[in-house]
Amino acid sequence: MTTQLMECEAQALKLSPADRATLAERLIASLDNLSEQQNEQLWIDEADRRYREHKKGNITTRTAEAVLGAARDAIK
Repeated sequence: MTTQLMECEAQALKLSPADRATLAERLIASLDNLSEQQNEQLWIDEADRRYREHKKGNITTRTAEAVLGAARDAIK
């Protein structure tokens, strides 16, 4: 996380819950305006970040079977 992002987050967390919700809605809506290339690049960057974290041992993995089983259990 960049310093600028950390500062922005700290300021946002000082807002009222209603203002934070409004800000979140606007930020999410702004992502709808991305081009297909920009959106694809964001997914590539995220996949790369997750892969690096996995290789470093910073995140755990589960099989698809385990994930689907947990999802099925959650909706029962």
